[in-house]
Amino acid sequence: MRVALVHDWLINMGGAERVLEELARMFPDAPIYTGVVDRSRLSPYLRTRRIVPSLVQRWPLAIRWYNRYLPLLAYGFEQFDLSSYDLVISSSAAVAKGVVTPAKTCHIAYVHTPMRYAWDLYHQYHTREAHGLTRKLMGPVFHYMRLWDRVSTDRVDVLVANSTTVRARIKKHYRRPATVIHPPVAVDHFRVADQVADYYLVLSRLVSYKRFDLAIQAANALKRPLIVAGDGPERKHLERLAGPTVKFLGTVSDDQLGILMSQARALIFPGEEDFGIAPVEAQAAGRPVIAYGRGGVMDTVQHAKTGVLFLEQTLEALVAAILEAETIAWDSQAIRQHALQFGPERFRSQFRDLVNQALASHSLDPND
Repeated sequence: MRVALVHDWLINMGGAERVLEELARMFPDAPIYTGVVDRSRLSPYLRTRRIVPSLVQRWPLAIRWYNRYLPLLAYGFEQFDLSSYDLVISSSAAVAKGVVTPAKTCHIAYVHTPMRYAWDLYHQYHTREAHGLTRKLMGPVFHYMRLWDRVSTDRVDVLVANSTTVRARIKKHYRRPATVIHPPVAVDHFRVADQVADYYLVLSRLVSYKRFDLAIQAANALKRPLIVAGDGPERKHLERLAGPTVKFLGTVSDDQLGILMSQARALIFPGEEDFGIAPVEAQAAGRPVIAYGRGGVMDTVQHAKTGVLFLEQTLEALVAAILEAETIAWDSQAIRQHALQFGPERFRSQFRDLVNQALASHSLDPND
């Protein structure tokens, strides 16, 4: 059986790319088709794989401005000739699921989310973040992209969502059912520490929708130590907002990450994510998560058992959640045990079963 993997773009190693890497390990002979690729930013394993970029790769500043080429990327994915493959697995938060496959080919799409800047976050991007010519062009361009996105979903045989939140978005925007298979998290890389230090932790790329400003304001108000790990375009703004108890570390290594997670009083997660790997990692290290109760954390965090969920994305709600967390005697081993269900073995088993079922429905023998 010939298998191909398809992914939106490969320019860094985020959560979606970790899912792709796991799929690549499951199908070691499968080539990877993508919009644009920067091999220098990939994991050592993905660098060894055959990667086929789209025609957009040859265009000016494509690796830097790939998102500005979005309609052309959609066209580029349609130009991939996948007619020789029996199974195509796309990993998509944008346009990868739009590849064209023949009737004989079974296409499974692992959807990290429907295109959020075209659907759920369109008005936020249009009114708050887009400026000048970009804002003027967003209306007609994303009108087209929504039409393309909806129609291209009909090309997929089986849809997989990475969380129940994304499954609900798929039902809303695509009018299709989806099976939930949570992403693989490297839970075995984390250990419970003998002692917990006196600081809270936020960890991610520093961009506005992560709402690290809330965590910093809460640390200022409560005079609690807060470590900010990660870098990004919001760093200068956040540094200006920070009080004397807030410390910025920038990008940290995997080893530093493990130590920071295991010794924190709690991970603060004030944004809304489609799934959210960091909360699972923190729990694998035995630490609770204080999270805004929307999105993927609803699948991964148990209120008052493995963390505290607050229901309004406000400073007052976060401060109350931190104070509540400080009254709970957390069981680190029980928190870790909960996180272990999100490990790679579970992902591989569930995805393999889904592939077998999909191929059987498509009248293909998975053993061929």
